[in-house]
Amino acid sequence: MSAAMAIILAAGKSTRMKSAVPKVLHPVCGRPMIEYVLDSARDAGVTRMVAIVGHQAEMVKQALSQHADVKFALQAEQLGTGHAVMMCKQYLADHHGPVLVLAGDTPLLRRESLIALLTLQQELQAGCVIGTAVTQANQGLGRIVRDAQKQFVKIVEEKDATPEQKAITEINTGCYAFDSQMLLAALDRIRPENAQKEYYLTDCPRLMLEVGQPVAALNCFEPIESLGVNTRVQLSEVTRTIQQATHQRLMLQGVTIEQPELTVIDPQVEIDADTVIRPFTSITGAVKIGPNCIVGPHAVLEGPLTILAGSKIGAFTHRGR
Repeated sequence: MSAAMAIILAAGKSTRMKSAVPKVLHPVCGRPMIEYVLDSARDAGVTRMVAIVGHQAEMVKQALSQHADVKFALQAEQLGTGHAVMMCKQYLADHHGPVLVLAGDTPLLRRESLIALLTLQQELQAGCVIGTAVTQANQGLGRIVRDAQKQFVKIVEEKDATPEQKAITEINTGCYAFDSQMLLAALDRIRPENAQKEYYLTDCPRLMLEVGQPVAALNCFEPIESLGVNTRVQLSEVTRTIQQATHQRLMLQGVTIEQPELTVIDPQVEIDADTVIRPFTSITGAVKIGPNCIVGPHAVLEGPLTILAGSKIGAFTHRGR
């Protein structure tokens, strides 16, 4: 497979979050939510990433400054997703291969789903492969319209959908794998011919089909993966999902977490077998805990930090240097 690049949409405001902090920087289990998207892209084989920044651009750039593989493009005006990707033209021009386009507020993305997108894009040499999911909770989401042979025809936004199209349960997740050069050509042809006067990235697949380029829609996502965090209620849902998965993984590896519902553990934390995590404990950052330790109750560990085998860590805060 050709080396892949990823474009991460991270220019939005936190309007529905009721916050001055950029949406993608709101923490999930101790880390900015956008970092989970970066991790998933890397795990899928992406070697170059461009984050499109806009609202509080310098704050986002500073927060991601330690990521050497992330470059930045500025979207000074919010004129739609297509316009956002247009800001990356210089990076696209230098890249010949697949390009993932992902939202920075979707921290539940799985590497397996992104790999499936990239694999099909390469197999078909497609202009675009659209990641889809099937869900009854399709309100407000773009529907995937297929023909009688189940081939992709178009994406229809709910406000433009007929009653029959609104009944479609296959939805657009907002995750795409494009061919970089075909994407560049399509971006030059999209127009803001809609009520919002915005440039929609979803117009690119249709334009590609019109000139005979292969376009496919692949149902390879779980609905929860495409859950974008727009409110603090959704932030809580995503945090709970990631936290439950982290606890389950650690317990299956031999760690005792006495009361998971009263414990916070960052997904990047490493804990060896036969260690006991007692209630009201918070462990965040790059923390490594050896075997046969007892941590808590009421302990706060903040990485970078290494806890040696057999240690007993009581209440209060322990910070790495």
